[in-house]
Amino acid sequence: MSRIIDISLSYAPDLPAWPGEPKPDLEFLEQISGGGVANVTKLSACVHFGTHMDAPMHFVDGAGGIDGISLDKLVGPALVVDMRGVTEINADNLGAANIPDNTVRILFRTDNSDLWNNPGHDFYEDFVAITPDGAEWLVRNGVIFVGIDYLSIETYHTTDFATHKTILGAGIAVVEGLDLRNVDPGTYQLVCLPVKLADRDGAPARAILIDEKESA
Repeated sequence: MSRIIDISLSYAPDLPAWPGEPKPDLEFLEQISGGGVANVTKLSACVHFGTHMDAPMHFVDGAGGIDGISLDKLVGPALVVDMRGVTEINADNLGAANIPDNTVRILFRTDNSDLWNNPGHDFYEDFVAITPDGAEWLVRNGVIFVGIDYLSIETYHTTDFATHKTILGAGIAVVEGLDLRNVDPGTYQLVCLPVKLADRDGAPARAILIDEKESA
């Protein structure tokens, strides 16, 4: 039987937020326990929080919004690549990772994943990210979807945002904030669907992997 693995973080205000961006506010407008007929929650949040996807327009002026990303990119075979032990995902590390030819969806499991053992940790600035030459490698090798296990594919210390501009400019779909702690390297079926916000630069997403290998 196949196994479904949830690789999304539970959406909660105690998760770290990108510095300068607000954490979500979840407020009950009505509660049964308070005499209401239903429980109704109001959500106010930045779209780049928790497990979320970036749209091309996030860093490419005039590019498409999150609702325009092709579903064909978001569903299909994906390779989880083990990048634990490296401090950055660069072209050399990618070339040495034995990624099969024609791999079009890649999720990187890095040392970042261990940070989610404490979901309420303070934002960690020195997370593992993709370097500009790593981004160029992904474009050159025909990748259409990339995901990483912290809040950005790009280092916090960037000044020119070259990784985002290269990847989003090439039309590669991006998911950030994955929880890959319980995922072994290998090939899975990926389903990653962002909320269909009209003409916006990103959206929260629910991502799952389907392990089609026969269970023991």
